[in-house]
Amino acid sequence: MAKVSTLSAVAILVAGPMAVAPTPATANLVVTTVYVSPTGNDANAGTNPTAPVRTLQRARDLVRTLNTAMTDDIVVSLANGTYQLTETLTMDARDSGTGGHNVVWTAAPGARPVVSGGRRLTGWTVSDAGRNVWSAPAPAGLRTRHLFVNGRRAERAGGPSPVTLKKTTNGYTTSAPTMDNWRNPSGIEFIYRAGLGGWTEPRCPVAAISPTAVTMAQPCWDNTDHRPPRISNQAWNLVGRPALFVLPTWVENAFELLDQPGEWYLDPPQNRIYYIPRPGENLAQATVIAPVLERVLDARGTATAPIHHVVFNGIQFSYGTWLRPSTTEGFSEIQATYTYTGTGAALTQGLCTNVPGGTCPYGAWSKALGNVTFVYAQNIQLTGAGFAHLGGAGLILGKGTKNSTVSGTVFTDISANAIMVGDVHNPDAPTADRASGNRIVNNYLHHTPVEYHSGVPIFVGYAERTTISHNQISQVPYTGISIGWGGWLDKIEKPTLPNYSNRNAITNNLIFDHMLLLNDGGGVYVNGKTGPDLATGLRVSGNVIHDENGQSNSKGIYTDNGATNVTITNNGLYNNPIDWTRNHRNWGGNTQYDPLHIEGNFWMKEPPEKTGGGVTIVNNTVITSPSQIPRSITDNAGLEAAFRHLLTWQPAA
Repeated sequence: MAKVSTLSAVAILVAGPMAVAPTPATANLVVTTVYVSPTGNDANAGTNPTAPVRTLQRARDLVRTLNTAMTDDIVVSLANGTYQLTETLTMDARDSGTGGHNVVWTAAPGARPVVSGGRRLTGWTVSDAGRNVWSAPAPAGLRTRHLFVNGRRAERAGGPSPVTLKKTTNGYTTSAPTMDNWRNPSGIEFIYRAGLGGWTEPRCPVAAISPTAVTMAQPCWDNTDHRPPRISNQAWNLVGRPALFVLPTWVENAFELLDQPGEWYLDPPQNRIYYIPRPGENLAQATVIAPVLERVLDARGTATAPIHHVVFNGIQFSYGTWLRPSTTEGFSEIQATYTYTGTGAALTQGLCTNVPGGTCPYGAWSKALGNVTFVYAQNIQLTGAGFAHLGGAGLILGKGTKNSTVSGTVFTDISANAIMVGDVHNPDAPTADRASGNRIVNNYLHHTPVEYHSGVPIFVGYAERTTISHNQISQVPYTGISIGWGGWLDKIEKPTLPNYSNRNAITNNLIFDHMLLLNDGGGVYVNGKTGPDLATGLRVSGNVIHDENGQSNSKGIYTDNGATNVTITNNGLYNNPIDWTRNHRNWGGNTQYDPLHIEGNFWMKEPPEKTGGGVTIVNNTVITSPSQIPRSITDNAGLEAAFRHLLTWQPAA
């Protein structure tokens, strides 16, 4: 068990808005310290603050010489500045605290260290004065989907299709040869907002254009547009729509569409990047960063040798990319950034016994890459940190992550899901593989995701004893918190997939201004079986969810397909299209409906569902104004007082 003194030890080295003040009992704690600075020298011993080492890898290796028999915490003190990684910072069991003590990676007093997977681009010159297009040399072989100018995300050159498109078996025909001879056609992507259901935004790359025929890249095209048909007339197929039912809503990464300030384009054959500056940007002085690494921090133990007792405090993780969507796999989405990958995947992958040759378990699809990832990790703490300017999922607490905490941290400007807990490929995971006992508390998640809009700030797959509490979530294109998996079998009148999830709790969160772009989601979205019974299932309590933007099938709290054993109590819900819905048939169960208990909520829109058949809906109050919600609920939702300074936190550029 971690020492009580850990955060106090951290606080000695951290000054600034995210610091945790030391208590008198521990203010004089003496710890072993390794000093790191971007201006240091890896030839130094690192134990003297005037002679720090330079790289995080060197600091990690020094810790490995100190942590075999710890009698107190070891602190790695990061001076102010950017730690530009040339390769992923990897960690494993060798980097753990021992003897119940922690290895604490922390900002030095007053410092704002940034761990960066990016590379600065210089040498900007005017390329096209008439259009104010500038360009700079790119490192040979650079592959990235992202560019940031003075800490602000640039948009890949794009726009609506310049021609009328008509779908064919392999792609499209165009009304004119406008796109013929466009530069680097295999880099162009078609995006489909709500293309496979209101909750989705798949994207697929082009393979070729000539002269009015657009051939789409495989396997993305077949995985996206040629999925199994409906199982019956009453239910959609197992993964949403069987084919795209919209034309591309946006064309992206085309040099010929580079026409707006803040847009950019990478030309790989030329090894050159093009950009149109925004008003006030001076590229001779600007900091322009292209993310290069996909994984910024990758901490992986094993089932028998987990990484454990490591703290990251006051550190910002930034400038990671994610490249799979740029390959022929594209982004063949199913839900919450999970996608099909592989030739023929749509016909078999994760569909188990429901289709010929289906692979099991049901719903085992590919998730987004995590720019910061933990696997087989125990007693990890991320405190006072920042996750910003990232191109994949921000943070993954994956297989075998246990008793770990994310607290006092800001997540913003992230392409995909901000936080992901647990996996979906093993519903019957053995104890060592389970995500268990993790806490996501007092974090501020906003303006995210910004690229894969169907992602969510907090996603939980199969997990147990997870606490998601006192977070503030806002400015979200789709759902705020998504939990559960494997419920889609309900659509074909089969029992939801049994899994190890139990005793998860979503409590006292503040969620608003969500569902801004997509539909069919909610503030809290639940899918599948959440526990063996109501007593050990999911608890959703004390949350305030308001001002949801979605259409009529978006909900403040949404118990979707197969949501079973969910207790929803004492929440405040207002200015949402629907505050709560809905019951589902309990296929193969011993009640008419999947068991739910809904009590003591304050909502503006009373649901049509009634008590009966395994569902209890009692003692809820219809309100006409949010002022009618008890202060005991509204005052306790969202960030607690000690963490409200997070609302003014801005990323270091």
